[in-house]
Amino acid sequence: MGQVIAVANQKGGVGKTTTAVNLAASLVVCDQRVLLVDLDPQGNASTGLGFPPGTIPRGSYRGLIGEVPMAELVRATAMEGLSLIGANQDLAAVELEMVDDDNRAIHLRDALSPLLNEFDYIVIDCPPSLSVLTINALTAAHLVVVPLQCEYYALEGLSKLAGTVERVRASLNPMLRLHGVVLTMYDGRNNLAREVAAEVRRHFRVYRTVIPRNVRLAEAPSYGQPVYLYDSSSLGSFGYVNLAREFMEIIAEEAA
Repeated sequence: MGQVIAVANQKGGVGKTTTAVNLAASLVVCDQRVLLVDLDPQGNASTGLGFPPGTIPRGSYRGLIGEVPMAELVRATAMEGLSLIGANQDLAAVELEMVDDDNRAIHLRDALSPLLNEFDYIVIDCPPSLSVLTINALTAAHLVVVPLQCEYYALEGLSKLAGTVERVRASLNPMLRLHGVVLTMYDGRNNLAREVAAEVRRHFRVYRTVIPRNVRLAEAPSYGQPVYLYDSSSLGSFGYVNLAREFMEIIAEEAA
């Protein structure tokens, strides 16, 4: 049965979607079958895999509300082994539509359940907020990966997310755990970056692999490609492939 990974951080601009897209692609490089689920109304993960706004008439919203089985929304991408359930602006209506729904937190879990045996990993790109969409992702997930930019407000946001993960685990999903923090846009020459990284390591598992600032990572989405397809020799590509390998090594060690 596949593992479901929620890539989450309620703070925007930390490399969340970049991490979701490129971790998913890099797991494919490691011979895994991967499905990326775009759960952000902005649809940036979809754009990053070659499906810009207007090209996804039926996205994750339809599966979330039970109108269409999620399996019918899966589409192939330019990278063999990497599939996508895209997103569009329809997702923005979910908050209001589910306000009186007592089961609003479990829709995604139930919708994705039939796909768990089809993929080794299902990676969910969460919106940059602690909304009903993010709660759905956490309820459906086994593991949470948190991209973190080493800046002043990072620890406060991380603490809030960790608290949310604990509440979801206690009330909705006892299998959920915060697996680790990945440092993104990292510049080791920056004193603040080193200080924040050290503080995060005191409280959370931080992956050894750090993702550096890299122009190829920034350029790849405009070409609708993960960085591995855009420039496999770039530092950004090396970073995410190494992160995927480290992630899988940890999973294997924990299962042993």
